[in-house]
Amino acid sequence: MNQPFTLHATDGAARLGTLTTAHGDIRTPAFMPVGTAATVKAMQIQDVEATGADIILGNTYHLMLRPTAERIARLGGLHAFMGWNKPILTDSGGFQVMSLAKLRKMTEEGVTFSSHIDGSKVLLTPERSMEIQHLLGSTITMAFDECTPFPATHEQAQHSMALSMRWAQRSKDAFVKRTGYLLFGIVQGSVYDDLREHSAKRLTDIGFDGYAIGGLAVGEGQAEMLRVLGVTVPYLPANAPRYLMGVGKPDDILGAVQRGVDMFDCVLPTRCGRNARAFTSMGEINLRNARHADDPRPLDEATPSPINRYSRAYLHHLFKADEMLGPMLLTQHNLHYYQHLMQGMRAAIAENRLEAHASALRAGWAGGDISATA
Repeated sequence: MNQPFTLHATDGAARLGTLTTAHGDIRTPAFMPVGTAATVKAMQIQDVEATGADIILGNTYHLMLRPTAERIARLGGLHAFMGWNKPILTDSGGFQVMSLAKLRKMTEEGVTFSSHIDGSKVLLTPERSMEIQHLLGSTITMAFDECTPFPATHEQAQHSMALSMRWAQRSKDAFVKRTGYLLFGIVQGSVYDDLREHSAKRLTDIGFDGYAIGGLAVGEGQAEMLRVLGVTVPYLPANAPRYLMGVGKPDDILGAVQRGVDMFDCVLPTRCGRNARAFTSMGEINLRNARHADDPRPLDEATPSPINRYSRAYLHHLFKADEMLGPMLLTQHNLHYYQHLMQGMRAAIAENRLEAHASALRAGWAGGDISATA
């Protein structure tokens, strides 16, 4: 089988590439909007596509409970179910089991938990996670792992990482190989350099199509996250994509790209959009603030956003009036901003000017947004 990842250019540790899949190409560095329950919240699927996204993320835990993977399979798979024809990555369910499930019990076999929806008892194992993601028709399947809680002692992190590595092998064994469908392993090890190295090398020995870095952005802070990335990424194969799970804010993504990461996902652009917070070239803006009430300017003229036809005053009004259009418009803007951010980084890497581009981005965010004067 041909290697699905093509590296086109590098700029320092940053990489420009293409990941080829059964559902189309993914330009990297790439940001994946989160479509937890077969929907990117507040967005129609054609509007998600219009942002420039090449791939979206679905959630194994939520979809296995409702409407169930079996029902989605009967209806033609997740792509047909939600009307999205491009690649879909599904996470394995491990993180949600740890964060949402009630009365969970973990053993070598897997995790038994009570559904947060109806309390029913469910067993999720590496084999069942692979089966669910196969039923969904996931383009990129994630190995089943335990997301190590933070903080954790070295002993706790080592035990958790070792279990995840055994589950990674079982995931690989259970995965149904098909051309253009990929399986990613997940590096664990908390903030401990030796554990991250061991995990990365073990996953490489098992052999995956891509390598995710999990267990970060869970409270350790940006500086420590970037430090751990700097330690981990050099141990990952150069000919495979690297995916930092659950990250993050624009500056987090920029810092990770500079350290050689290729793929990202995060709920922030959609969650913040629903809560009146916009990501812009001038940093984060809260549209509930009274200073926007008489501001006729568009939100961010530096971003090719379809909501620039509306004034800040109008957006402020929508949130003050609790109109559902407000969250819809800001979600749309934030997703456009994130894709514009990724496109800018891809262009900068191609032209070997990422450092200057990064400095300009950070200067814009630090400069802040000054309200128009009356």
